[in-house]
Amino acid sequence: MSTGDTLSDEIETISDAEADGEQLVTVAIPADESLEAMRGRVEEDHAEAEYLNDREEVRKPLKQALEETRRILHDYDETPENGLVAYVGTVEGDLVTKVFDDLPDPVTEATYGYANEFDTTPLEPTTSGTETYGLVVVARESAVVGRYDGETIEQIETVESDVPSKQAAEGGKEDRFEGRSQERKAEFFETVGDVLSRTFLEAEHGESETDAPAHDDVSIAGLVLGGSEVIVEEFRKGDHLPDRLADVTVGSFSVEYGSEAGLRRLVDAAEEADALDTTDARAALDRFLDALAADDESAVGGRDDVDEALEYGAVETLLLSESLPAEDAQTLRARAEEKEATCVVVPEALDRAERLQAGFDGVGAVLRFDVE
Repeated sequence: MSTGDTLSDEIETISDAEADGEQLVTVAIPADESLEAMRGRVEEDHAEAEYLNDREEVRKPLKQALEETRRILHDYDETPENGLVAYVGTVEGDLVTKVFDDLPDPVTEATYGYANEFDTTPLEPTTSGTETYGLVVVARESAVVGRYDGETIEQIETVESDVPSKQAAEGGKEDRFEGRSQERKAEFFETVGDVLSRTFLEAEHGESETDAPAHDDVSIAGLVLGGSEVIVEEFRKGDHLPDRLADVTVGSFSVEYGSEAGLRRLVDAAEEADALDTTDARAALDRFLDALAADDESAVGGRDDVDEALEYGAVETLLLSESLPAEDAQTLRARAEEKEATCVVVPEALDRAERLQAGFDGVGAVLRFDVE
């Protein structure tokens, strides 16, 4: 792969490639399968390419692509640990060769063929995340609705409350104030429920939001509620939360503010309670940053300190920012794996990932033991 491109850059290049005819070759081999059988299939097609009933401008590039694919496969004595994926073909007049032999996730199925575009299915485990959860924090002054995909927290909508404060009551008007307060609160809760319905429920054709059955029409794996215990209880008991979302609620947690910071606190609380699926990258980054915040010597950041920790075999988990050049990332990963350390690629979109990049040049490590 080119030295300046990240893994995501390489995958995007493959996804965008197109050709005028079936001449782009895709090969994927899982770790537990031999290279030999795939070499045989490519050799056979290469031998027959000259006689394909196709126009010259397709036949010639295909033969060239198959020849280059043969060369690539013969460069390996055995299948790499997480498998091998190769893409070869002429795109806009240039021969494109992309080889993935150090993927963060294993190749799950053998793939071989040629078409007018590359088959990116073998790379899907590398680009996929965990399930998506809906988030809502309901506070007296406002509520905030968001979404969490195991990596990033997205703020979707804020609902302002016009529930009057207790200081608004004057003299002997407490009863009237209480009545007005309850009425405004019910309206506020109803608005929050409407936002949740609009955001996370998909009404089926010919059915209203209320009548649609509770099965594939919920667009999230679960809903996480935040707020004070009293307000969350009022919100739930007042039937403001749609039944279909109530059915997939994974828990409610104490969160003070209906704001973006409140969403962050809600996710932290839910993860601490093991209520959510978390990606390896998110879990590793949180562990790394928490150790640094606690001034704990079980984590180091920056190329020099991580190099030293790798040298001593002290690295348990190596964290590499997705923005690192692919060649640098592969070198560090190889050193980590020599010492039986786990390597985690941290996506740029991951919440707090910029701290790894900005503060430590995209390299961090959680340690097995302290390095003197």
